[in-house]
Amino acid sequence: MSEQDKPGGGCCSASRNAETPLPVADVAIAAGVGARAFPIAIPGGRSHVGANRPDIPLDGEGPLREVKLKPYALEAQTVTIARFREFVETTGYVTEAERFGWSAVFAGLLPEGAEVSGNASGTPWWVRIDGADWRHPEGPLSSIADRLDHPVTQVSLADAKAFAAYVGGRLPNEAEWERAAHGGHRDRKFPWGNEEPTDEKIFCNIWQGRFPTQNTVVDGYFGTAPARAFTPNDGGFYNMSGNVWEWTSDSYRIRSLSKHAKQRNAQAVEQNEQLLKGGSFLCHISYCYRYRIVARMALTPDSAASNVGFRIAYNAA
Repeated sequence: MSEQDKPGGGCCSASRNAETPLPVADVAIAAGVGARAFPIAIPGGRSHVGANRPDIPLDGEGPLREVKLKPYALEAQTVTIARFREFVETTGYVTEAERFGWSAVFAGLLPEGAEVSGNASGTPWWVRIDGADWRHPEGPLSSIADRLDHPVTQVSLADAKAFAAYVGGRLPNEAEWERAAHGGHRDRKFPWGNEEPTDEKIFCNIWQGRFPTQNTVVDGYFGTAPARAFTPNDGGFYNMSGNVWEWTSDSYRIRSLSKHAKQRNAQAVEQNEQLLKGGSFLCHISYCYRYRIVARMALTPDSAASNVGFRIAYNAA
């Protein structure tokens, strides 16, 4: 396994690892009238997480474990830029990327003339761009005007939680996220079934070609796609593979007694790493096979990037 395929190796997204964490923004949460978007009710009951034959065991994809869930609802799509803008305009919320003054951007998305102030060690496709935030996902020279229906990106865990509070919801946990991704089926590898996507056969927004230098864009999108692009799974959920990684409410942990798991969990605790699900438009089977349902990624909670967003869950009434 190459360095970029190792857990935390940086192929999927880049952790901020800021020297001084920022305090959570002080914001008055207003009731988000009409702000819920297509929540789908899911009955409680027996479900499961993970797989007995994981493709990337070091990520903690296995073993399969049975869980019991309470009834809940999950939005059919990720939170869009338009909805996040409404939240910001209503509350005056300032994201962590705005307060840090920079964020991580995939180098292939940079507009002409963009100034790079650093890059992630070992993953030069992740660069530090001053002024990158949710309004300017690739830095000051970029705009959101033509992608308001795309997932909001450049949002940290605190930003996602603040929006969730605004609409009266919360982030889903891993078990809830996986149940929705399975769409009512137990043994699916992907939200649409078990058929592998290829550079020619398209099911979702992932990379086609040779990463990171060539993207043939067969799926129609070099970066993010609209939140309701592609066919939803049998449960009605859009883009649970690819497009953007999604924050969850769970801390990142590996359920194993192996030496690797103990060391990795110690690191995760030290850095307060959070679990994300779903993969992104940067995933490809040749180097980052993490657009499967059981795939997982860890980021520090203050991180934000070009390929990280979220969707909202709700407790049953």
